[in-house]
Amino acid sequence: MAQAITRTDFSFPGQKGIYRGKVRDVYTIDDRYLLMIASDRISAFDVVLPEGIPYKGQVLNQIAAMFLDIVRDIVPTWNIASPDPNVTVGVRCQTFPVEMIVRGYLTGSSWRLYKSGGRHICGIPLPEGMREHQRFEKPLITPTTKAEHGLHDEDISRDEIISTGLVDEEEYSMLEDYSMKLFIRGSEIAARQGLILVDTKYEFGKHDGNICLIDEIHTPDSSRYFYADGYEERFARGEQQRQLSKEFVREWLMANGFQGRSGEMVPEMTSEFVTEISERYIELYEKITGREFVKADTEDPIRRIERNIRSFLAEL
Repeated sequence: MAQAITRTDFSFPGQKGIYRGKVRDVYTIDDRYLLMIASDRISAFDVVLPEGIPYKGQVLNQIAAMFLDIVRDIVPTWNIASPDPNVTVGVRCQTFPVEMIVRGYLTGSSWRLYKSGGRHICGIPLPEGMREHQRFEKPLITPTTKAEHGLHDEDISRDEIISTGLVDEEEYSMLEDYSMKLFIRGSEIAARQGLILVDTKYEFGKHDGNICLIDEIHTPDSSRYFYADGYEERFARGEQQRQLSKEFVREWLMANGFQGRSGEMVPEMTSEFVTEISERYIELYEKITGREFVKADTEDPIRRIERNIRSFLAEL
């Protein structure tokens, strides 16, 4: 089996710090650049699972890199280069304290809110009589606050963002405009692949006074996709939609008695199941991008990543 990347612990020239998220390790270089390494860690129910998934990080990094390049005509992006299949290098930005969630359909948390009787989301009124997975008349922008590590993001309205000074009105209007244009572009690309971009999140920052798109976009970890084929028929029958996501991992965990609750143990992940997850992520890549997935050398991926980053930094 290919070797999975579950942790990095590098020391690069000019390195000022490192932040480890659930999936990505982010290195700060000279307080000017960020090295974002997509590991093969996988999380579910806010828990990082014990086994890494070979090629998962490469899949996420290369999907994000493709989309970041595709949308440069809409908004400046933070990324400079991808010197390794698992790595993106970009400028360090001052992050806006909100995430821009764009929803095209009443699905997931928005449906749970609606089903419980809620008729407003982030200050936006919702009509009566809607059904799960129903398309909104036009996409909704439902921002959330960016929570501190270990806490959950919270829904917030446009008026609250502006009135509390989280983002001033002029810049927030620009974030809304960029987000809607990005969602339209992502939806057009998904449609060409026989997919529906259901909802997604965008993060923005500022660099040299300009708003930039940061982090990742349109990956299975930041977005929800439906298969377009059969959507209308399934919706008419009130059936669940076919999703292109890591939902099958959550379903396996639940079937084996784990939902992240106190006292529950993560079930053993066999090598066969790890291989299945890896193959599903590769399938996700090829379906979303329309490109063949070329596996990176995983004999010694840590050494490969370090070599490629050091070579890039020497020329930066």
